[in-house]
Amino acid sequence: MTEEIPNAEKLLSNPNLFPWWLLLVWGILALLIGCMFLTTPGLTTVLFITLLGAYWLVSGLFALGSLAVDRTNAGWKLFLGIINVLAGILILLYPLYSTIFVLSFFVIFIGFWACFIGVAHLYQGFTTKDGGNGVLGAISLIFGILLLIDPFIVAALLPFVAGGFAIIAGLASIIVSFTAKKTQEIPAK
Repeated sequence: MTEEIPNAEKLLSNPNLFPWWLLLVWGILALLIGCMFLTTPGLTTVLFITLLGAYWLVSGLFALGSLAVDRTNAGWKLFLGIINVLAGILILLYPLYSTIFVLSFFVIFIGFWACFIGVAHLYQGFTTKDGGNGVLGAISLIFGILLLIDPFIVAALLPFVAGGFAIIAGLASIIVSFTAKKTQEIPAK
């Protein structure tokens, strides 16, 4: 009576998990978004941060509304709901300033996180005499320091990096969609 639960690898290797056309649509959208980020980075970034603000506002309202139905973790739900609503309102009222703030905050957060991870890897590398961990720690620490030196320049370059990644992901998804179409057309025996 043991029922095998499929793991994620088995699920994702199933060619019928996603219809091929859904992968194609996803790839085309990612390609368009990537081109938008590269051609009009400022406008596209403001648009995405504004959509993020609208999402946070609605998410916060739903979190607060869920308190009427479910009181578990009421303190956290109330706190996160209020924070989301306030962040959403501020972003929607001041989209340009919010874009600069959110991107800069994101870069600073990643910079501090990279420094923290770098120090942890360096410590691990020195205590276990693991050269690979030490090199990884040094690279991470240097990366974090470079981000923290001038986060505004990095934040200004972030849309271009996102655009490049979106184009690569879009092209990959389009190629995978045609491969999936071929495997989905083969009748199962």
